[in-house]
Amino acid sequence: MAVVNLTDARVRALPLGSGIHRDERVKGLMVVCHKTTKTYAVQGDVRRNGRHVRTVRVKIDRVDRIGLAEARRKAKALMSQIQSGVDPTAGPDETGITLAQALEEHIGERSLRPTTERSYREHVEKYLKRFRSRAVTDITRQDCRELLDTLTERHGRTTAAAVMRTLRLLINTAMRIDETIDRNPMEAVRIPIPPRREVGALDLPAFWRETEALAPIMRDIHRTFMMTGARRTSVLTLGRGDVDLDRRVLRFGHMKTGGQLLFPMGPYLTDMLAKRLKEDEPLNSRWLWPSPGSALGHVREPKRDNIPSPHVLRHHARTLMIAAGVPYAESALLLGHRLPGASGGYVHPEHLVEALRPHAEAYERLILDQAI
Repeated sequence: MAVVNLTDARVRALPLGSGIHRDERVKGLMVVCHKTTKTYAVQGDVRRNGRHVRTVRVKIDRVDRIGLAEARRKAKALMSQIQSGVDPTAGPDETGITLAQALEEHIGERSLRPTTERSYREHVEKYLKRFRSRAVTDITRQDCRELLDTLTERHGRTTAAAVMRTLRLLINTAMRIDETIDRNPMEAVRIPIPPRREVGALDLPAFWRETEALAPIMRDIHRTFMMTGARRTSVLTLGRGDVDLDRRVLRFGHMKTGGQLLFPMGPYLTDMLAKRLKEDEPLNSRWLWPSPGSALGHVREPKRDNIPSPHVLRHHARTLMIAAGVPYAESALLLGHRLPGASGGYVHPEHLVEALRPHAEAYERLILDQAI
């Protein structure tokens, strides 16, 4: 690539097909000699915030259409833009949005549950710490692949999969804001599927004996998990006002699918929770499962040795509902699932409490018949 003091005569004398000839007087100006034509062009490096963004080349015009003086004037104007960090060939300007900023945008765009927001923040602050302040446009496919390998090795497949899903959705959010990010580098990563949790058979009599040996409040918590099949947080965040003894309805306000679930209580569950409310009344707590020593004010960790977890009990609830003769749709609604298909969106479980009650009571009777 020759650098010469160009003149109009020298430009005309340059042989076709001889490649690129740079002008020594105007930075970035060049004459590109193709096989059949010669053109003026300017080339320079776009830099922003001290980092190299890209090298751009802009065609000015053919040498038989404009003179060297005009080409130099246009080249100076274009180089001024390039050196200011502006890409003359680009469409929208790059925002330089960082992963931390993308997180705030994502949270601001949606109405997320507090637990979901905390999870996203933990992923960014703990596992994506080295990407936190980086411009999203600078995150490469190789960065994503290396991150997945590191997370899997240090924290396991389940954590790695959750963090990588967070990274993918935050980059998607950044792409909506910064149109210069044309592809998500997470496309190059196959997010691992967490290992399927194996759930063994449930010995209901043993479960009943083990829970009977617990403190009364913990006994009632675990039996509520069993009687409702509800998720861990749904049960633990129940307030005293969520128990309607007159209607025999339990209101779950924290649902993974959003909204609330009105669960029709059977006789045993109703009687058990009525006694729980009466016994805990002197504590003057708004929670159904009060715990004065907890920062949250209620029981936070129900896990006990030899007793299945709430998630495992939820699996068994689905199975036992089938054994009790509860139809598929009704058992799904009792568990707070959304029914599949377009018609599922038209089903409002809160209007079906009494229609679901016979099924909830059939499920409760099965448990008591097998457990006691």
